Amino acid sequence: MAGESKVEGRSDGRTIWLISPVYLDSECYLRLHRQLNEVLDADPRFSAFRRRFVVLDDSAGRDPEIPRLQSLADLDTLTPPFNLGHQRGLVYAVRSMASEMSDEDLVVTLDADGEDKPEDVPKLLAALEDPPVEVSEVVLARRTSRRSATFLFRALYPLFRFVFRAVTGVWVSTGNFAAFTGLTAKRLLLHPSFDTCYSSSLIAMDCPRQFIDCDRGERYLGKSRMGYSKLSLHALRMLMPFTERIARRTLLLFLTILMLAVVISVVVLAIRLFTDSAIPGWATYTLLALGIVILVSLGNLLILFTVFSHSRAISLSNLESLGAPRERGADGG
Repeated sequence: MAGESKVEGRSDGRTIWLISPVYLDSECYLRLHRQLNEVLDADPRFSAFRRRFVVLDDSAGRDPEIPRLQSLADLDTLTPPFNLGHQRGLVYAVRSMASEMSDEDLVVTLDADGEDKPEDVPKLLAALEDPPVEVSEVVLARRTSRRSATFLFRALYPLFRFVFRAVTGVWVSTGNFAAFTGLTAKRLLLHPSFDTCYSSSLIAMDCPRQFIDCDRGERYLGKSRMGYSKLSLHALRMLMPFTERIARRTLLLFLTILMLAVVISVVVLAIRLFTDSAIPGWATYTLLALGIVILVSLGNLLILFTVFSHSRAISLSNLESLGAPRERGADGG
């Protein structure tokens, strides 16, 4: 379980937290851990920071190799009561450790298999420390190379990106590889959208962010355990943080259909009632079809408005219990 780091390490008063989910992949993580230490040791900007490595054992205690990781002096492990998946696992880990982070600490989340390259970590951290224009709450690694995958996955992924762009207005170009401060971990990651999907919530949130181009690395060992069934579920979860945006776009679509149906209905009725122009027998069926379209559009508008309203309500659910800071006036009132 999480605890105090077993060694103090080098310190300038701040800590770099490196958080990864591990699912029956301890051998890959050992290699990642070694390379991260080498990269940070070699960078004078970050070599003086303390380090806390955090592993989320997403096997929920079933991985017999986890004790090998627990023997590392600079690493803490978290074991959830059941498998969370890599997205919710990362959120669980960050939230679990947030109370031990200072506001100025730096936090990096990355996968354990090597596709998030250790040598890119200083680039993300540097963007947090020396922002070009405005301070970024989140720095995201933007993928500039294609994933090594099967032909079927390479064929379906562009289709998914197109559909995602069509319904959300955002291109998918990032994953779990991200950096932010301890203050962001304590605030932004409390948003309920992160309960569904970590990676897409980072781009759905209305906060200052920066994208850093990073090539995708090669997996260290073995093959990914995420099959097509899990990938399809992950794709659906990626849409969930964009519920409001999808609702707005769909509302506009159905409202447009509704208006067109009403206009066409009025035109057909006007021709039939106020002119001598002959209208074929399909006019009645056309009006009936348009009436159905109007009713369906109204029903969808109602459903989407309900979903939209519900999502807005959830975003403030139990927020007061988190202890928002209070400020007293000059008179002490």
